[in-house]
Amino acid sequence: MKKTLFDKVWDSHVVDKVPNGPQVLYIDKHLIHEVTSPQAFNELEQRNIPLFRPEQIVATADHNVPTENQHLPIKDALSKNQVEQLTKNCEKHGVTLYGLGHKYQGIVHVMAPELGITQPGMTMVCGDSHTSTHGAFGTIAFGIGTSQVAQVFASQCLLLQKPKSLRVNVNGKLAKGVLPKDVILYIISKIGTNAGTGYFCEYAGNVFKEMSMEGRMTVCNMSIEMGARGGMIAPDETTFEYVKGKEFAPQGEEFDKKVAYWKTLPTDEGAVFDKEYSFDAEDIAPMVTYGTNPGMGIKISANIPADITDASFEKSLKYMGFEKGESLLDKAVNYVFIGSCTNSRIEDFRIVADYIKGKQKADNVNALIVPGSQQVAKQIKKEGLTEVFEAAGFKIRQPGCSACLGMNEDKVPSGEYCVSTSNRNFEGRQGPGARTILASPLMAAATAVNGKITDITKQLN
Repeated sequence: MKKTLFDKVWDSHVVDKVPNGPQVLYIDKHLIHEVTSPQAFNELEQRNIPLFRPEQIVATADHNVPTENQHLPIKDALSKNQVEQLTKNCEKHGVTLYGLGHKYQGIVHVMAPELGITQPGMTMVCGDSHTSTHGAFGTIAFGIGTSQVAQVFASQCLLLQKPKSLRVNVNGKLAKGVLPKDVILYIISKIGTNAGTGYFCEYAGNVFKEMSMEGRMTVCNMSIEMGARGGMIAPDETTFEYVKGKEFAPQGEEFDKKVAYWKTLPTDEGAVFDKEYSFDAEDIAPMVTYGTNPGMGIKISANIPADITDASFEKSLKYMGFEKGESLLDKAVNYVFIGSCTNSRIEDFRIVADYIKGKQKADNVNALIVPGSQQVAKQIKKEGLTEVFEAAGFKIRQPGCSACLGMNEDKVPSGEYCVSTSNRNFEGRQGPGARTILASPLMAAATAVNGKITDITKQLN
């Protein structure tokens, strides 16, 4: 029988099945952070259950950590407590922790791939919805709730219904200035935020094949925003080259053996998907969102739809302070955030630095650059990007989730617009009353320099 990439990885991890019911899926890697793990550790202790396989768990501090003065004691009481609890729990149970100050600390979905912890053909989970990021490696990766975190702690398995399969094909040549973030925002704007509900999505076509691993991670990261359980891209030479030589990747002969197996994972010719979409790359342009979910996106040259009468649509526009039929071009913006598990890798910052080199941010703009990990921060410095950002008036922070989720100190003030490279634009996502406009790193950089939303395609040769 012809199998999809998803089928191959899922089926090889099924430990047991309930007749006409869920399956017991083995989990290769469990990533944890300071926000969703304390309750799960407590549950284990209350029930006197030991951690089954601590060596398959990796922890870091990212969500609620400050991005300034990380060498000093944390001031915020909640953040301080969460980070201390994570440290104690990891020490007590023998779990590897990359806490504040560690050279490998960073956003969990940036840190694990760059260290070679993420590898093709794995099953990976984390108490965070954007775990789908790791699917860029041909990995089944998805977010889980706190009770499921405890389940994996206790058994290294999960009881799950197998999702249906979905494939999104994008073929053709992308226009200049169109980045992977634009591709995924375009897809979600076309199929909606519920199209993937109940499905695991595979991205196929030459556009994804030609993307770097960083670009693929950006796409898979936002699979959850179209309702999918996760997203995957078949591993290929680009994947193998990225993984090779990483700190925790297989080495030498072992690596060659793994590659031989990874090459068997791509979807078989003729395999059938439960649902399929196809798009032309030529139709994709730089994107911006105008509403309060990631599906409310338009091309930079387009206007907000004028023919929708839905109550939630009206409510969304009211929150954002926009009108039907309005263009977002030249809309003044005072906050720009370049970071998050969607766009805080070195490739993203190279793109930003390339655009802003020799330019100055607009006086009205507060522009934040937040690397996704200590390793990315080190690379920024090594490549001389620090000087570029500082000369342009951008503020560089230390690694963490930062202004993506308004959980730490990097919040956007109420009523202010923020062009953000993050993944969600829900009401209050970046702080109470904050208004988030999602965009690519290039669009965000252009907004910071011009002080308003700009059509980047008009500035490219």
